[in-house]
Amino acid sequence: MLVHGTLTILKKLAEELEGWLGASGLSKSSDVRGVIAPHAGYSYSGQAAAYAFGNIDPTNISRVFLLGPSHHYYTPKCALSTATVYKTPIGDLPIDLEVIEELKATGKFELMDIRVDEAEHSMEMHLPYLAKVFEGHPVKVVPILVGALNAENEALYGQLLAKYVDDPNNFFSVSSDFCHWGSRFNYMHYDKKHGAIYKSIEALDRMGMDIIETGDPDAFKQYLSEYDNTICGRHPISVFLHMLRNCSTKIKIKFLRYEQSSQCKSTRDSSVSYASAAGKVDA
Repeated sequence: MLVHGTLTILKKLAEELEGWLGASGLSKSSDVRGVIAPHAGYSYSGQAAAYAFGNIDPTNISRVFLLGPSHHYYTPKCALSTATVYKTPIGDLPIDLEVIEELKATGKFELMDIRVDEAEHSMEMHLPYLAKVFEGHPVKVVPILVGALNAENEALYGQLLAKYVDDPNNFFSVSSDFCHWGSRFNYMHYDKKHGAIYKSIEALDRMGMDIIETGDPDAFKQYLSEYDNTICGRHPISVFLHMLRNCSTKIKIKFLRYEQSSQCKSTRDSSVSYASAAGKVDA
C-alpha cells in the first residue's frame, strides 16, 4: 500500500510540474543561461516558478550552479555542499565534485555540514523542477549556499564565479522569494498612494525587479538599504549580478511572472511574493 501511495505522489508531482511548464506557454531557448525563481512550497509558488524553468533548453547544458540563501545557518561566506548526489522524486542530480574541488581550492568557501544542507529548502525546491527539465539529459549540479554577505564579499564571489558564465555549458539557478509582508515577518512597509496594501507591495517588488533587470548590483544594494524589502535571496541575486558584470558574455535579465501568496488588505494579513526571471544572452 505504501509503495502504491508513494508512486501515486511521485506521479502527481511529475504531472503537476509538467502541467505548470506547459501552461507557462514558454518556448525553450538555448540563449537562456540563468533563472531567478522562487522556493516556496509548490502549492504556493510552483506555478510562478514554471515561468523561470520553462525557458530552459537542456540540450547543451551539462552543469547547473545553484545559488540559494541560507535560512537557518549563519555564515558571512558562501558554503559548498559535501554531498555527492541530490536525490529528488523525479530523478537524481549528481554533484559536480570536480568544480566543487576547484572552488574549494580558492580558499574562499566554507563547507556545508550535511545537516545544514538537508535543512535548507532554498535550493531543494529548485531540484525537482531541474530534474524534470533535464530528464534524459546528463547534468551535474554545483550547489552554493550564499550566506549573509557584505557588499565586498558579494562582489568577490561574483568575480570568482564570473568565468563560469562564459562557458555556454553552464547554467545558473538563483533562488529567491520576494517581499515577505506582515507582522509575522516584522515588515509592514505601506505606501498609501498605491491604494490597497497588496498594490503597495507589488509596486515595491516591481521597483526591485526593474533594478535587477538593469543588471546593476550597486543600484540593487541602494534599493535594499532604502526600503529594506524582505527579499530573502538578496545575496544570491547580488552575487549573480556581480557575475554578469564581470563576465564577457552579455546577459540581460527579464522578469516574466509575478504573484503573491494572498492579497493583503489589512494590517492583520500577510503574504509572500514570488517573481520569476530569465537571464538571456543579449546579442
